[in-house]
Parts: sequence; structure tokens; C-alpha cells
Amino acid sequence: MAISPFMAAINQICDEKSLSKDIVLETIEAAIAAAYRKDFGKPSQIIKVKLDEETGQTKVWQVFDVVEKEEEIEDAESQKSLVKAKKIDKKVKVGEQVQIELEPKSDFGRIAAQTAKQVIVQRIREAERDMLFKEYQEKESKILNANVQQVEGANVILDLGKLNGLMIPSDQIPNENYYSGQRLKILIKSVEESSRGPRVLVSRSDPALIMGLFEIEVPEIASGTVEIKTIAREAGSRSKMAVFTSQEGLDPVGSCVGQRGTRIQAVLAEIGDEKIDIILWDATDEQFIINSLSPATVVQVKLSKKNQKATVEVSEDQLSLAIGKGGQNVRLASKLTGWSIDIIKFEEKDKKAKKTDEIDKNVQEIKTGESEKVIAPETEIKVQTEEIKPDISPKGTKTPETKPKKKTSKKSK
Repeated sequence: MAISPFMAAINQICDEKSLSKDIVLETIEAAIAAAYRKDFGKPSQIIKVKLDEETGQTKVWQVFDVVEKEEEIEDAESQKSLVKAKKIDKKVKVGEQVQIELEPKSDFGRIAAQTAKQVIVQRIREAERDMLFKEYQEKESKILNANVQQVEGANVILDLGKLNGLMIPSDQIPNENYYSGQRLKILIKSVEESSRGPRVLVSRSDPALIMGLFEIEVPEIASGTVEIKTIAREAGSRSKMAVFTSQEGLDPVGSCVGQRGTRIQAVLAEIGDEKIDIILWDATDEQFIINSLSPATVVQVKLSKKNQKATVEVSEDQLSLAIGKGGQNVRLASKLTGWSIDIIKFEEKDKKAKKTDEIDKNVQEIKTGESEKVIAPETEIKVQTEEIKPDISPKGTKTPETKPKKKTSKKSK
């Protein structure tokens, strides 16, 4: 059966506006009802129109609300008492509606036709806005390809296909330059309703962008085998991402990095000079904090759950690495874990004791050395006193030298 010119026009509108036929038909029926009431009815009447999709012919009804008594009627053009309504439909009840079929008209006046046109345009525009709003609301937190349409001051307008997206300064990557025609991957951050249609806010600085890019590049994340637990990001500089898997034999960190770093390099290519640390998530707070401070090596962690504070001890050579440039490493680790982290230098107790022993030993040696120097001369003086005796013999006589006695045997005698 050949399609009428009227239905052909409706199909064309549906294709151009990407609207469903039901929405367009409802809009046209409402427009015809408004035109009919304008030319052949009264302003307070409730007119209902049904359009035949095949022939394009219309059927028209006047609708009445049913009230219990005649005294309750406020508007005779839109209300009927239960007694009168029963004459039209015996099964009708109070609170329901009855309708009377009217003679269809086609010769509408210029004003009625203009009214119908305005209703059709307005309703189709509203339907188009609603459709776009629902479509892009479903895309929230998802990654889309977009082209930079223009840069207006600090804001960037991007072409998303059916409508434009707005990227405000806080959603831009610091020090990233934007120009017309530039192709970017963006995150649909939020979709809001406005008088001019859906307002779509997009972002390139949100941590969810990193998550979305890894979902695109890593099949294990897309399938749910590897899970991204949390992300801490300072856009344009550095990010930390904690990953986890319950599947034995699978390395979640290695899955994200890829063979020879191909997967992580594909992500980095979309976000410029930003660096990404991928760490292993752990259910134990102490171990998770240790992992989060990578690449620094941690000696031990002390937790204060009351204050949600962690004191991390690292060796002296790891101190600057744990803190990071401008405190960035410890700051990102704190965001990632949800703990306030203090980095302190680790000092071994054995080393302290050893140093104390060495100091005591040195003091003892010094004291011992001083006593020897004092005692030694006194000993020499005593020896000399024994060897040299005073001369007490008479003048002119010599003190015989003391000679050792020789042992004589009996035979020599």
C-alpha cells in the first residue's frame, strides 16, 4: 500500500531529527487538537485527536471528567455528572473520563494552522532535547572522541556529534594547549538540563579519564578480571592507580603495563607528559600504604586508626624518594589510601647501642692511657733507688763491688 504524502513527511521528520514515529505522531495529534479547539470548539474543552498512520485521516473526541453530582460541576465543557455520563458509557465511574466523538474538520483557518505549526515545532524540539538528554546521560563517566570546535577564552567547546560539550578550566589538563580541529579523548562528566537543551560538561583532568582509557586498552579490566580499586591523580604531572585481581596466576600490574609497556604507552599517549604509577592493591592497610609509596622502600608502618594517620619509617637514602618532588609522592599515596601519611627517618636501635658502646670504650681507653702515663715514672724512680745506694764508707776506701757468688762444688775444695 502506497504511503500518503502526509505520512511520508512524518517519516522524513523522524529521520532528520532521529525521533521515534510515536513521538512525532503524538505531537501532530496535539497540534490538530489545538487547532480544532481554536476554530470549532471552546478554550476550556478537552479535545483528543487520533491520526491514522496509513490514510492520514483523523478522528476527534471531546473528553469529560466524571463527577458524582450536578452541583459539583465547575465547567460544563469539561465535566459531566455521573447520571449523564452513564448515558454515554454505562460502566463509567466517578473520577474516570467519558468521550464524545466529534465531526473531524480539515478546513482550519490561518490562525489555527499557525497555532498547530507552533505546537508541532515546539513539541518536536522538546522531544529532541529529551532524547539527547537521555542519550548523553547514559554516556556519563564514559570516554568519547571529540573535536575541538573553538576556544572561547579559558573555556573549550568540543563537537561531540549531535551536540557540543563544554570543558571549563578546572577540567583541563594544566599546560595543555588546545586548538580548533584538535582530536581528543574526553570524559563525559555530567549532563544537565537547560532552557537551550542538554548542557554537557566534559573533562580531561578527572581521575575517571585514566580509568576509562585503561578499560579501552586492557581487556582484563573491561572483562572485570582485573579491577581498578582507586586512583589518585594530579593531572598533567603524575597519577597512582591501585589494581587487584582474584584470579590466581594473573599479574594485575603486568596486565596494565602490557608486553614491553605497549598498553600503558597507549594511555600515556592520550594524556601528554603525565606519569602513571601502577601498584598492587592490598586489603591490609599497612601493606597497601607500603605499596602506595612505591618506588620508595619502606622499613615499617605504624597506624593510628583513631586519627586515620600512618607514620612511615624509611631509611635515610629513601627519604627523598618517599616524599617525592614537592611532597607529591606522599601526597598521592595519602589520596590513594585515604590515610594521612607522615614520613620519618628510620634509626636502628642496634646502631644506637653500638654507638653508645663505642663512646664508652673510647672514654675508658682515654682514662687508661692517662693513668699509665702517671704511674710509669714512679716505677722507674723506685728501680733507680734500689740500684744506686748512698756512699757511707770512710774516706779513702772504696766500696767493694758486689759480685755474684759463685757456686763451688765439693770436688774443687
